[in-house]
Amino acid sequence: MRRIHPIVLLTVAIAIFVSTGLAQHAPTARPYKVLKRAKVGGEGGFDYIFADVEARRLYIPRNGPMGHLSVFNLDTLEPVGEILNVAAGGATVDPKSHHGFSTTREKLTMWDTTSLKVIKTFDIQGRPDGIMFDPYNERVWVLSHTPPDATVIDAKEGAVIGTVALGGGPEQAVSDGKGTIYVNISDRANIAVVDAKNMKVTAHYDVSSKGSRGSGLAFDAKNHILFAYYRQPSPVVIIVNARDGNIITTLPTGTGVDTVAFNPATMEAISAEGGGTMTFIKEKSPTSFVVEQTLQTMTGAKTLTLDTKTNHVLTMAAEFGPAPADAQPGGSGRPPRGPMVPGSFSILMVGKK
Repeated sequence: MRRIHPIVLLTVAIAIFVSTGLAQHAPTARPYKVLKRAKVGGEGGFDYIFADVEARRLYIPRNGPMGHLSVFNLDTLEPVGEILNVAAGGATVDPKSHHGFSTTREKLTMWDTTSLKVIKTFDIQGRPDGIMFDPYNERVWVLSHTPPDATVIDAKEGAVIGTVALGGGPEQAVSDGKGTIYVNISDRANIAVVDAKNMKVTAHYDVSSKGSRGSGLAFDAKNHILFAYYRQPSPVVIIVNARDGNIITTLPTGTGVDTVAFNPATMEAISAEGGGTMTFIKEKSPTSFVVEQTLQTMTGAKTLTLDTKTNHVLTMAAEFGPAPADAQPGGSGRPPRGPMVPGSFSILMVGKK
């Protein structure tokens, strides 16, 4: 056997040590992926999706002539039940009273989350759309595109408490859990700051210098930072100090953002985009933010919900046939599309593992 000179051995050892160290500290590229696609089918259009993390249930409202509220196992994505004859657009749950609520354009339906039996319905004015549960005082906020801008419900008693004029058409709302609610006002390019106890707007944070046609809103409660998403003139997230409304920075996003979320476990703002992508923005510090990853999902997957137990993100979409020649463009800049392909409606689970 040929002897190897000690200097050669030392050089090789150093090279191995350096390369190993670089490998250990190199950033992981594209950590997120689509872990599962459950093709669950079913008829009807779709808009919002909601995760009941404590009860491990996933709620998907479906609208149209055969409207219903579909319920799935949050871990396996297998169906566990449904509420028929509820042409719902959005849904939320009060985990304490075990009351669920879902919106339509004219009514709000209240149901028992254990039995999935309807308890009562409410007449709601103003074309109800978005919905949010505020744990601060167990109230449900129903957001409408026309006045009254918000209708507030006592989730435990199932009673309308009052309405709130937000100063424009609301999209997504978030709660700090301590008495303040923030609402992205789509047609005014501002964020409404609301006293949750007194149901009064206390401020509007103007972001019109950076974008218009607002949609999603996410919130980092620890550092008091808002992530406000806007569609024009180009898709952007405007990152705002929640204490004073000062704009920290902006970052690009994908086309057709609707609902978004912030994951405090990973310090990431996440947006679902109808163009078929999901964008992850990493908060490196309260003043430093980067686009961490843009993940391909499915065209039309524009809403999401976060499972804070597993850090999985759930979204949904369907396949559509060719659009007729006279078809009109859809909302949020969506191009014309044909009929839904039967059985193609799918739930996507996104995560790292």
